Amino acid sequence: MLRVGLSGGIGSGKSTVAKRLAEHGAVLIDSDKLAREVVEPGTEGLAQIVEAFGEDVLDEHGALNRAALAAKVFTDETSRKTLNGIVHPKVAARTAELIQNAAPDAIVVHDVPLLVENGLAPAYHLVLIVHADPDERVRRLVEARGMAEQDARNRIASQADDDQRRAVADVWLDNSGTPDLVLAAVDELWADRLVPYEANVRLRRRVSGRAKVVPYDDTWPQQAERLKKRISLAAGGLRVEHIGSTAVPGIAAKDVVDLQLGVPSLQAADDLADRLGDAGFPLATKDAVDVPKPEGADQELWRKRFHASADPFRLVNLHVRVEGGPAWEWALRFRDWLRANPDEVADYQELKLKLAAEHAADETWAEYADAKEPWMAAASERMGYSGGQTS
Repeated sequence: MLRVGLSGGIGSGKSTVAKRLAEHGAVLIDSDKLAREVVEPGTEGLAQIVEAFGEDVLDEHGALNRAALAAKVFTDETSRKTLNGIVHPKVAARTAELIQNAAPDAIVVHDVPLLVENGLAPAYHLVLIVHADPDERVRRLVEARGMAEQDARNRIASQADDDQRRAVADVWLDNSGTPDLVLAAVDELWADRLVPYEANVRLRRRVSGRAKVVPYDDTWPQQAERLKKRISLAAGGLRVEHIGSTAVPGIAAKDVVDLQLGVPSLQAADDLADRLGDAGFPLATKDAVDVPKPEGADQELWRKRFHASADPFRLVNLHVRVEGGPAWEWALRFRDWLRANPDEVADYQELKLKLAAEHAADETWAEYADAKEPWMAAASERMGYSGGQTS
């Protein structure tokens, strides 16, 4: 099962995207719809609202008068928290029930207006954000919903801004133009990314393929932050670090985000394997050793579990190591040493580009990695690292 979070500001056209995904076969869970269902006449939710806010929030038919309720809670933070405390747990419970009842091979799209504001992004395999220019959103709200222009602008200003949304967006769908443009983008997304991603997660299949060395991408750190939060949530809050070349500003690198998950023991790493697989990071190699070790070092201390991404559009290497162990410490120290030594970065980049050209036909990059080993071993000595000790 693939869990997809869908969000976007009011007037962005999120419902257009949601409808198209449902047409392709997605299981659509609409949080706004559920929020209405849990306060329908006769429900426990409506009874609790009446108890909290009074009978005057009901209309003449005994249904919730949303305008009357909004007048009581819109400008009062305490009242808004009370209302959220009634509605949100019921929506969450109904959402969990719908997900539980979905087929094992389902692509579940959770339409959540306040996904960003409520910090929900790490719970999904992918987050899709639907965007439209503010003036276009205002026009839609005025023309389609009959809002006054200032009211529309106030509603937009009260929500997350574009920077906050971009920080959580794995996919940014621009819906500023005509509907056919965004629908075509959704069709492509479904076929090329969502369907194969779901199959990869279900079958515990890592993404394979070559990645060439490319110029530094200044979105790598933001991408890594999203992935770190997703992995940490799956691992029960354990520490995740961005390591490797994509964690060093300015350096050319393979477009692969390397992350390091700290565990108390390798047994704990094995116990987490299924949860990481469910989150989209299946186990690739159970027993591996891959960082420069001091001569004569106990190899057991340097072992790890290696996971990789199931997302066909984002290559990730996830190194699961004992936190505080020598391999964990080496990866962090090497990253920080490069960050602090621009001359070493330049030398390392020159080597990487040279070797990438020499091993362009290497389908697995194994020869490229082996060819870097002498430089890496020498770098370990220059940075003063010797199996957990620094000099």
